[in-house]
Amino acid sequence: MPPKGKTAAKPVKGKGGSKSASSTGDAEDTKGKEKKGCTSVKVRHILCEKQSKALEAIEKLKGGMKFNEVAAAYSEDKARQGGDLGWMTRGSMVGPFQDAAFVLTNSTIANPVYTDPPVKTKHGYNVIMVEGKT
Repeated sequence: MPPKGKTAAKPVKGKGGSKSASSTGDAEDTKGKEKKGCTSVKVRHILCEKQSKALEAIEKLKGGMKFNEVAAAYSEDKARQGGDLGWMTRGSMVGPFQDAAFVLTNSTIANPVYTDPPVKTKHGYNVIMVEGKT
């Protein structure tokens, strides 16, 4: 487990299995630098007050459910309608959420790449996926 405040190497998973959000090779390092140049992300999330509920949601995703369906069933905030938060800019999100959102690769609701474990913020535990970057 990384020390508090260190979120750069969050693992992410999708249907295709474990994928790391951290860079390890030269080609990946270049991609990571390009992503840092982004200023906004189209993001979805599942927000749960308790970590156990967020982990349940992740199990549903691993089982093949679409991200928007899991968000509708598990998310405890206004983004319950599929978890869509829309386009968000750098600086408009809380620190750990923003760090994770800008590290994730683009994915779709049918084949999401998401944060696993959930990202802890002052609002609760977030399972985050990104649909686009600019």
